[in-house]
Amino acid sequence: MQLLIALLTAVFAGAVIPMQAGANAMLARALGHPLWAALVSLALSAVLLVPVLLALRVPLPQLAALAGQPRWIWLGGAAGAIYVTAAVIMAPRLGAAGFMLALIAGQILAAMLIDQLGAVGFQRRPLDTPRLIGAGLVLAGVLVMQGPALWRMLRGG
Repeated sequence: MQLLIALLTAVFAGAVIPMQAGANAMLARALGHPLWAALVSLALSAVLLVPVLLALRVPLPQLAALAGQPRWIWLGGAAGAIYVTAAVIMAPRLGAAGFMLALIAGQILAAMLIDQLGAVGFQRRPLDTPRLIGAGLVLAGVLVMQGPALWRMLRGG
């Protein structure tokens, strides 16, 4: 049951991402630059988290716990900024489905590498045939959805 709840939660979180990309793209147009939209979006995320932290009575973090941690733990914030900025710029160009599929392809490839290496705190999980087939299908989906536009671009049209 816990696995089902985790999967449904992940599906729901994934379902809001195309909406986020579209909303942030419109925000970028209104503010005049994608980076302003990224900043406003991330700032709003921070502002919205404060009441949730207070409502759940989450204790303040022990900043001393950061001592001795690997430096890469700060990459999560940078990754969020990269994602939001890329979504603001690329989603309108690729369309919601095209952007999401390309995004998922990048996530799958990076996740497979992270699993293979056991990087960024994950347990090592070697590549196997089902993972490679799944990644291949996602990449094939990107080509099917974006292939005609890529072909036109390569032909100069």
